[in-house]
Amino acid sequence: MDEGLDLAEVERVVYTALAEDLGDPPRDVTSEATIPADQVDTAELVARADGVVAGLPVAAQVFAATSGGTATFDQRVDEGVSVTRGDVLAVVTGPTRALLTAERTALNLLCRMSGVATHTRRWADELAGTKATVLDTRKTTPGLRALEKYAVRVGGGTNKRMGLYDVAMIKDNHKLAAGSITAAYRLVRERFPDVPVQVEVTTVAEAEEAVQAGAGFLLCDNMPPEALRTVVDRVGDRAELEATGNLKLETAAEYAATGVDYLSVGGLTHSSPILDIALDLRPATP
Repeated sequence: MDEGLDLAEVERVVYTALAEDLGDPPRDVTSEATIPADQVDTAELVARADGVVAGLPVAAQVFAATSGGTATFDQRVDEGVSVTRGDVLAVVTGPTRALLTAERTALNLLCRMSGVATHTRRWADELAGTKATVLDTRKTTPGLRALEKYAVRVGGGTNKRMGLYDVAMIKDNHKLAAGSITAAYRLVRERFPDVPVQVEVTTVAEAEEAVQAGAGFLLCDNMPPEALRTVVDRVGDRAELEATGNLKLETAAEYAATGVDYLSVGGLTHSSPILDIALDLRPATP
């Protein structure tokens, strides 16, 4: 597995996805009916569009699972590289039934992860030369968070938090429930003193209140660039600042120019189109 990709999480996703596709008892009725059990073939994973590759080690796990570990997976490109239509990403050899049984699950995961990496790379490229970094959010596909956030890293982005357990994020409903930003921050600090705390703010006044309460990371939600510049001037030396809310690629540079440290983009994971990749069996040698 590539560094940063959790093997246990990959196995969980792969076996869950295969179980969904194969049923109980597990079977691929078409392949079992048309292909001899002892037939062996070679197939290529081929890019059908330009983009950034992420998830080849995950695809390899799918072929290993369906073949009982007998398939060989020759990865031809590194994770995170840009590829063009027609590039061969990997070559797989093994029982033909196993290759075709694995095909859709492997491609679903590989195309999805590569799509996230491709989308993220566009944001990273747009922010190149600024101090700002693009962040993901928790707006991920249920069950695929670890894989999608890995794809964000491969694409040049940064993970914000993995879930509700590793970072406290005080949002508008928490502020309302607790009575104020100051009260919410105090309560989180008392209950979880060692957990990082982030505070969502929507005005300059809220940003100042949050920093005065002790917050060192602010989410500036739906603030226009002029308001962000004011927040940077007022509290930027005391807290990390993130612009968030309805950000678009065409305005990314404008928001980065305000001096914020991060731009968070839920669309990296909830709206990235797939990168089209296919599995092509090599023609049999006469």
